Amino acid sequence: MRLVQISDCHLHADPAARSRTGVPHRQFVRVVEAVASWRPDMVLVTGDVSQDETAASYALARRELDRIDCPWFWLPGNHDEPVLMAECRAFQESVDLGQRRLLLLDTRIPGQTHGALGATRLEALAERLAEDDRPTLIAMHHPPISVGSRWVDALGLADAEAFWDLLATHQRIEAILCGHIHQAFEHRRTTPHGEVSIYACPATSDQFLPGAETFAVDEAAWPGFRVLELGSNLSTQVVRVEP
Repeated sequence: MRLVQISDCHLHADPAARSRTGVPHRQFVRVVEAVASWRPDMVLVTGDVSQDETAASYALARRELDRIDCPWFWLPGNHDEPVLMAECRAFQESVDLGQRRLLLLDTRIPGQTHGALGATRLEALAERLAEDDRPTLIAMHHPPISVGSRWVDALGLADAEAFWDLLATHQRIEAILCGHIHQAFEHRRTTPHGEVSIYACPATSDQFLPGAETFAVDEAAWPGFRVLELGSNLSTQVVRVEP
């Protein structure tokens, strides 16, 4: 199975609206076209689909994503308006990947840039992890780990350690896919049951400069996406798209 992750589209109702380094809708269209050429079995969008929280921005995203000949799913990020987003395309809490499963988490805190799961969502996650012993992928918007950029790390998952404490009690957590950081990122964290890989992908919109102490855009980096090949093992690569 080939799973493609895209993230952080930051679309406006106006397709011609500009970001710091380009036109998000134009870049999004080019990324989606490139994703389609990979013939994925599934596409996952890990949040911040919209910049202006409008129904029209979600309609633009759906129009392009529907052009890909495979199922696709999304989850909200801190810039999203989840009611309008769900009205455009319903959220899924889990996706059957055959030999694996994918759990989609909502880490959004209304009105905040950083994220958290909170006690209720952590409890729900524990129940979902306990009900199936297949290898599990977890998707969320906010990264549950430091990415080495001080300003980004201040806006990550506030209750990350509670999240990892929960994962430490469950076997067969294979990987975590996140967005929010607008850059390619890979890390492995050791748990009592082995290593868990954490992956983020480039934004389809502006890229953030890795390792920056304060906010900085990486003007030289192209938009992109992550390809995950789910065979007997998981392999992955990042693909960049000329904006």
